[in-house]
Amino acid sequence: MKIRKGDRVQVLSGKDRGKTGEVTRVLPKANKVLVAGVNIAKRHTRAQGATMQGGIIDKDMPLPAANVALICSKDGPTRARYEFDGAGEKRRVCAKCGGDL
Repeated sequence: MKIRKGDRVQVLSGKDRGKTGEVTRVLPKANKVLVAGVNIAKRHTRAQGATMQGGIIDKDMPLPAANVALICSKDGPTRARYEFDGAGEKRRVCAKCGGDL
């Protein structure tokens, strides 16, 4: 999976198509990502003792990783690929322009 926590991504399909946000969590076994402010569901919760108040909470739900694209600062939504630099270290680069992601 080439998407990591902290990446800026754009949603490609679904009800939130076109929205952008930051990846807050990656679930590699399920091949899903959580994006802040995207794919929000209403969660009805019960009060848990005296500390936690009950009510309706907005909760970010996971999206399939295939439905989001990384955003390059120059080109916009793009795919990522890996290259090795001169020191032999692996790095992610933009598939369109070749710049670092």
